[in-house]
Amino acid sequence: MKTEVKICGLKTAEAVERAVALGASHVGFIFFPKSPRNIEPDDAGRLAARARGRAKIVAVTVDADNDGLDEIVSALEPDVLQLHGSETPERVLSIKTLYGLPVMKALAVREASDLERIDSYMGIVDRFLLDAKPPAGSDLPGGNGISFDWRLLDALDGSVDYMLSGGLNASNIEDALALTGARAIDTSSGVESAPGIKDLTLMEAFFEAVRRAEA
Repeated sequence: MKTEVKICGLKTAEAVERAVALGASHVGFIFFPKSPRNIEPDDAGRLAARARGRAKIVAVTVDADNDGLDEIVSALEPDVLQLHGSETPERVLSIKTLYGLPVMKALAVREASDLERIDSYMGIVDRFLLDAKPPAGSDLPGGNGISFDWRLLDALDGSVDYMLSGGLNASNIEDALALTGARAIDTSSGVESAPGIKDLTLMEAFFEAVRRAEA
């Protein structure tokens, strides 16, 4: 089965084009001022036009209010909203109702008990993004280049649709897929030469490793 691959935190036309050409199923744009991958909605909309119809467009937000979401949805016309903050199940449901878009809820994982939060979102979110819990002092909820213990996912109910994230790169993605059987994966810092700077060579190596794992 072909693995869905989301390349997140895109900021240049070159990176968007390469991600799609390599087979990305999703391209993500981050709307969070503290992130080195932050992008303005209008700029993201212009970049997304290059991928539309070839990959799903994902808007990544962190506890955004309705005004902020209005601007993002209008400019980007995303296929998916990724909520990467502390959004409650009630807030997620409100956003889904308001925009009529599929929602992917990010949950931070460090230990088994962190996965218990999934239950309260089941039936509300369309997919989970399971990311590593940020290190102490980090301002970023994701994109920190760290992984969690993938063996924790052994206990996950098979009905949970999730995208695996957190420190994935060309050197560890084969192990991650072998251990988890994840059908969808997300990388950002793992294909960067510096925070926010996508490296096309690293991107190519990542996809090559994914294809080896599939084979």
